[in-house]
Order: sequence, then C-alpha cells, then structure tokens
Amino acid sequence: MVREWDPRTASSAEIASLLDTLNAVLAADLPQDPPWQEHSLREYLAEVMPGERRISWVAQAEPASNGVPGAILGQVHVLLLGDIGVLEVLVHPSARRTGLGRELVLTAARRVYQEGFQSIGVEVVGDTPAVAFYEALGFAKEYVETRSVLDLSAVDWAELTEMSTGIGAGYHLEFHPGGPPDELIEAYARAKAEVRDIEDGELRPSSYDPQRLRDSLDCLHRRGMKPYIVLALHEQTGEVAGLTEVVVPAQHPTRADQYDTIVVQDHRGYGIDRAIKARMLLELRSAEPQLAEVQTWNAQANEAMLKVNAELGYRPDREWCEYSVDVADLVHRLDAGR
Repeated sequence: MVREWDPRTASSAEIASLLDTLNAVLAADLPQDPPWQEHSLREYLAEVMPGERRISWVAQAEPASNGVPGAILGQVHVLLLGDIGVLEVLVHPSARRTGLGRELVLTAARRVYQEGFQSIGVEVVGDTPAVAFYEALGFAKEYVETRSVLDLSAVDWAELTEMSTGIGAGYHLEFHPGGPPDELIEAYARAKAEVRDIEDGELRPSSYDPQRLRDSLDCLHRRGMKPYIVLALHEQTGEVAGLTEVVVPAQHPTRADQYDTIVVQDHRGYGIDRAIKARMLLELRSAEPQLAEVQTWNAQANEAMLKVNAELGYRPDREWCEYSVDVADLVHRLDAGR
C-alpha cells in the first residue's frame, strides 16, 4: 500500500520502521557507510528551506493478524525547488524486483507533473543497483562527482598541524562552530557567489546571497545538522578569501559531510585551500570527539582540490552522479509499462 506520508505527524513506530529500511539499504548497497540513528531523523525528513516543499510517500506492508501495522518497505520523497523536483527513493532489499520501486517513482512523478514541473533529478550512487534502475526508466546522467572518505584514525596530526599554518602572509584563519558570525555573512556570501558557476551540481544548490545563507544555516540546525566553518580572512581588506564548511549530522554523528571549500580567485596560490581544510580537521578533533570519518565530494575535473584532499589523507570511494529525466516522458513510460 503506497500512501502520502508526513514525517511531522508520523508515529514513532513509523519513523523507526523507516530507519530500519534505510539501514537495510545502506547495509546492502553501501556497507562501509555508518548506520543512521533515529535522533533528529523526523526533523531531517521534514525541514526545508523557505520556498521549497518536500512531499513524501511510503509503501507499507499489510497489518499483521493482531492488528500491528506493517513495516515500511519503501519510501519516496520529492523536493520541489526552483524548476526541478529532486527525487529520493528507498526500497527495502527484501522488496526489490517486485515493481515497488517503479510504483514509488510513478507516484512521485505524477505529483511533480501535476505541480507543473518539467524535470526530475536524482542523485545516484555508482556501483549500486540504483544505476541500472534509473537508467532503465530513462534517466540520463548529467553530472559526476567523486566521493572521497577520510579515516581520522589514520591522520598524521603533526603533519596536519604544519599544513594548517602553511598560509601566506597577510591572511589569518578563524574557526566558527555553528556558522559564520553575522557581521561576516555578506562577505561570506560574496566569496561563494564569485565561484557559483564552477563545479556546481544542480541538485545541491549553494547559497549565494546573505539571506539565503542565513536561511540555509537555520535549516541545517533545525534538521539536526551542526555546521562548522573555517574562514581565511584577508587582513588588509577584511574580505573572506577562502572558506570551508563541514556539517556533522545527528543522524550519523561518526561521519561528517564536507560541504563547500572555496578560495576566491584573487587569493589563490597562497596555500589557503590546504590550510583551511587542515585547520578544520584539527578543530573537529576536539569539537566532535566521536567523529571517525569525513566524506567529501568533488568534480572529477577539479584536480587541485582532489590533490589537496589526497595530501590530507582522503581516499576516493565512489562516483556520485546526478541524473535527470523529462517528467511527462517518465509518467508516460511508466504508465505504459503497467
């Protein structure tokens, strides 16, 4: 049974059942990834940025003979933002190859079409069954990144300390847990806006103006995801010359997510990229003692950042791909195949 589902009003049992399915999918497809926890999972699923909407559905097994609700075997949600609907589908490994995944995609695609959107995008992890699944539905690959993972237990902390100080004269680094201070928000947004056309996938848009940046930080906190920021400040002008962002999710607190790392064009060549990322890891060591790994994503053409990550100890893991499809074509194809 597929039904529309709101995580804000879902029962605790439903949230726990969905968590079981999520972790079963991870164990089957990404066994090296840490399991998720229930802490703030409801908020993670419910909270969105202003102007965005998330619509969710679940597929639930029939109730047991004693009336106990059946387990959630699948879930799909679509995030409506800009001119695209971003899809995410989970199907318990025990329910795969039953047509449930196609049914979930069709349910979401129909709503996206009714809402007037023309395309659907989805992130697809390389070397998982999702690749063949989405390609069979007509999705086309648009963008590829490489995910790399850093094992903090293997880090040479003395070398990292040296790297964190290898920055040119005229710059200093600042660490800001929770996000940049409000007096630096505008300079921070300017630094991000300057490079907005470089290495940007469509499905994870960055925040380039001060208010959207504030909204983004507020949304992260509501979702149980704590941001940490290291800035390189140009002492003469006070401008943000470089920045790096890491987020530690309450839902999997042993593995952090690296977000943007940016060095403004005029300030490149002074060792800022290496220094800010090294400083971040040193700060996280004391701020988040339970942290075991950090994962990051980089465009395959971004050789400079891939080199820095390798020097820090990151190891390439998998391709992370963005696929998209025309909504009308997708609905027609799936309806015709029923």
